[in-house]
Amino acid sequence: MPTTRHATPVLDLAALPAAARDLVRRRVRLPHLDVPPGRVVELPGRGSTYVVDVPGPADRPDAPTVVLLHAVACTGLLTWFPTIPALAAHARVVTLDQRWHGQGIQSPSFSLVDCADDVAALLDVLGVERAVVGGFSMGSIVAQRVWRQHPDRVAGLVLAATTDRFRETPSERAFHAATEVAVAASRGVARSRTLLAATRAAARRIDPGVGQEHDWALDQFRSTSPWAVSQAVGALGRHHSRPWLGRIDVPTAVVVPVRDRVIPPARQYAVARAIPGATVHEVEGGHACCTLEAEAFVPVMVDAVRTVHARRDDLPRRRR
Repeated sequence: MPTTRHATPVLDLAALPAAARDLVRRRVRLPHLDVPPGRVVELPGRGSTYVVDVPGPADRPDAPTVVLLHAVACTGLLTWFPTIPALAAHARVVTLDQRWHGQGIQSPSFSLVDCADDVAALLDVLGVERAVVGGFSMGSIVAQRVWRQHPDRVAGLVLAATTDRFRETPSERAFHAATEVAVAASRGVARSRTLLAATRAAARRIDPGVGQEHDWALDQFRSTSPWAVSQAVGALGRHHSRPWLGRIDVPTAVVVPVRDRVIPPARQYAVARAIPGATVHEVEGGHACCTLEAEAFVPVMVDAVRTVHARRDDLPRRRR
């Protein structure tokens, strides 16, 4: 029986984020791959997504469950594969591909509200009552919304490379306005589904091993269609959590890459000041530090999660 081959989309380097361009050109060193196995999980009434669920330490019955949410144009594993092994020494670690990313849920449009509801639905499927929800960049925005929409499911927040709003400067407003025009002018979902099927098939062909870090990471990038990225960026441009950040009533840590050139650190510190009792954890790295500067990022992220869990009884829950 002949093997069916799927065409791999050609990458336009100019359209990729700077970190992705460096990855394609092999200008960066990636951490050694230690990729845990995952599975496709059906969320009733919502769709299916790819989930990695790594048990916590067997001798720590009080260990928290941590749900990690990835950055835009990434997958759960691409953002978090350096962090998962270190964090699993202290917690049960769960990550998933968010809508239209990797093997995430397909839907007519991309919505941060839907992404947050997906997290609550996954907790139902896994039998987890409350979890620490952590996110990087776009994932941190979804994490904010998980608290906003499902506060009783959130034991704490870890917000890395975060913000309360993206349209702060004239250049940001112009960028997001242009993105909305591009999304509105797109030819629809059908063509994107064809592209997504091909890119997902390409991603599944790679069995990561020693020396395959760049190939594996590149295929993880390819598993998200350009349409999905534009939809997500458009949704992020409409995000505005400033009016309600001050009502967050769970322990929160804000992880700040101090050389971030995508989300200014000053804006990230402002988020920490707005959230009652939030702690700040600085990383000597840029916006892609979760993967490209993992040596600096991982211990800070682990410390932030442990700090949030240790403070689980610090803040009295308020009625909203």
